[in-house]
Amino acid sequence: MAVTDGAPLQLSEPAAAAAAAGTSSGPRAAPARRRAQATKRKRQAPNGAPAAKRGNGASSLPAKKTAAKPAQRSLKGKAQKVFSRKKSLAGASERSQEQKPGVKTSSLFKNNPEIPELPRPEVKQVQEKVFSSDAFHELDLHPHLISTLNTVLNIFHMTSVQKQSIPALLEGRDALVRSQTGSGKTLAYCIPVVQSLQAMKTKIQRGDGPYALVLVPTRELALQSFDTFQKLLKPFTWIVPGVLMGGEKRKSEKARLRKGINILISTPGRLVDHIKSTKNIHFSRIRWLVLDEADRILDLGFEKTITVILNAINAECQERQNVLLSATLTEGVTRLADISLHNPVSISVLDEGLGQPYLTDEESSDDSDSLSDDDYDDDDDDDDDDEELDGFAIPEGLEQYVVVVPSKLRLVCLAAFILQKCKFETDQKLIVFFSSCELVEFHYHLFFQTLLGGAGAPASGQLPSGGPRLTFLRLHGNMDQEERTAVFREFAQAGPGVLFCTDVAARGLDLPQVTWIVQYNAPSSAAEYIHRIGRTARIGCHGSSLLFLAPSEAEYVSSLASHKINTSEMKMEDILSVLTRDDSFQARRGGGQQPQAVGPQETQERATVLQTVFEDYVHSCEGTVAWAKRALQSFIRAYATYPRSLKHIFHIRLLHLGHVAKSFGLRDAPQNLGGSAVKKRKVNVKRPDLRKRAQQKHLAEALRSEYASGLEAGSAKAKKQSKQAEADGELGEPSGASSSSSSSDV
Repeated sequence: MAVTDGAPLQLSEPAAAAAAAGTSSGPRAAPARRRAQATKRKRQAPNGAPAAKRGNGASSLPAKKTAAKPAQRSLKGKAQKVFSRKKSLAGASERSQEQKPGVKTSSLFKNNPEIPELPRPEVKQVQEKVFSSDAFHELDLHPHLISTLNTVLNIFHMTSVQKQSIPALLEGRDALVRSQTGSGKTLAYCIPVVQSLQAMKTKIQRGDGPYALVLVPTRELALQSFDTFQKLLKPFTWIVPGVLMGGEKRKSEKARLRKGINILISTPGRLVDHIKSTKNIHFSRIRWLVLDEADRILDLGFEKTITVILNAINAECQERQNVLLSATLTEGVTRLADISLHNPVSISVLDEGLGQPYLTDEESSDDSDSLSDDDYDDDDDDDDDDEELDGFAIPEGLEQYVVVVPSKLRLVCLAAFILQKCKFETDQKLIVFFSSCELVEFHYHLFFQTLLGGAGAPASGQLPSGGPRLTFLRLHGNMDQEERTAVFREFAQAGPGVLFCTDVAARGLDLPQVTWIVQYNAPSSAAEYIHRIGRTARIGCHGSSLLFLAPSEAEYVSSLASHKINTSEMKMEDILSVLTRDDSFQARRGGGQQPQAVGPQETQERATVLQTVFEDYVHSCEGTVAWAKRALQSFIRAYATYPRSLKHIFHIRLLHLGHVAKSFGLRDAPQNLGGSAVKKRKVNVKRPDLRKRAQQKHLAEALRSEYASGLEAGSAKAKKQSKQAEADGELGEPSGASSSSSSSDV
């Protein structure tokens, strides 16, 4: 008997008669009943469902109507059969996910782009000789100053940049100093300033006002420079240092200015604020003007600010000694040097064949434009000099790594790396750089609540993997100054720990015993890359750095190589494999299942469990979901502001928003992010929408880095921003229109 899949069966006339006869009693009815039961079993559905009732089935229809569409019924039956199987498998999968919670995010390792092979250009990195054999007592310094260097600072020999800079500055020369990070540039100008001021024939009085002015880009660097001057001035109590910076009370700063400050360390915006509003600040006795991290000050859009300061100084004092220092000199420094320097000496500490020696008076007098003609005039330099300018010096003890991670795996990869260094290794101190304040806050609180099992974390997120050695701190420009200062000092004095920060900590800060620099978001320039990694491997110590890149960003390695920066590849699988050493990430299994052997499959399952912990916390309430969405929006805005030279690598259209959302613990990509707003902009031209979009465009432009926020040259300042700048005493504080914008720290 032929059976059509899924279609009600049509019995032949003999079979129908036999079935009818089966209803009668007697021994002859038994075979008929058995045949009818067999026919009923054959009519049952493949999945075990009971057959349709004959009274309601198609068998009761006329024969012509039933035979008219046999093919259609057959096709429909097959589709129903396939659908039933898929539905059954889906139900089994859901039941499996209920038994093993970690598997519900199994797509973490699916549909990812292929990890490309990183380019391996041959790069000869620029190296500097950090130390010299010359001692401080060989210089013509005050004995008490030498004693302070030996006893208080515990240093006896000069570094190479100090050996070249101090004699030149003691001669009264203007100078432009270029040396690698962590080479001792701060002491290179602090020692000559203290020596010259204490040796003045007329003893300095506190009420005389400032004799030396030191400008620095960030508040933390201002505090660090102030501490250095305080230590050097212990034998010379009549010389008073002071610091002006945003976040402090203007009234207390005015009181200190009235009492008198002889060495004034300040951020540019705060100083301009006092120049305009404080009557008792004067510069008639200025003899020193020092611009530390000079290239960054210009990049911040401070041309107008520096002009205001120079005009105020020039109006009262024409002659002074000018010093500019930086590890990454650029063309911008040349423009600034044209404003402030007069026949300067150029000091650069590089290995033989790459650098140039210190210029003596006779050598520099032969060329009246020694700065522009010798080093930094691109129009006159040949190709080798251009390469020299582009080649930034890298500390010899610094190992640089790069890891290519698909967007969906970035969050678990960062967490695994932190756990590896802080739990399974000893004496590890990490700094993790992000592109905006919101990213710092998001990752700090997420890791604190999950990896440390902080208060308020869901039960699934309380993992005992952190241990007592996991300490998290954060530092960015939206924090109160009191909190920023406390965090800066705590991390500088602390042992192992992790600091999440923006570029506020990238310049000039000397944070002892930092072993790893992690750049979770790639910097917008090679110069910023150099300053970030320069927080480790300082003064001859050893350190390492790790740069996270997406598969579409792999070409960034070649961009770094063009600046003579050499990196080695670290495999993502090696980072994630540390999760197999912690049983708290083991996936839950049924009673009869045995744990799998350590391998790629086990690593993926444990990474999925960790990702599930993050997602469970993010989706634990509406507030955390909105918080993650704001962080994602901040990331996208920052991503859209990379410079034009890097747009072919970091382009917003290369991002998969769904995969990026996964790295923020979101299970779905939020709407109205990325290119959707651009399409709407072309359609709607109403005036209210244009005003709103102008504000959004301003925020996007202000998000490239911690420093660039609201400080671009020529940008119009809103009234609200001006009022806040007056309140905080800092030029270029963000207008507060959106918390996703980074804050200036100058």
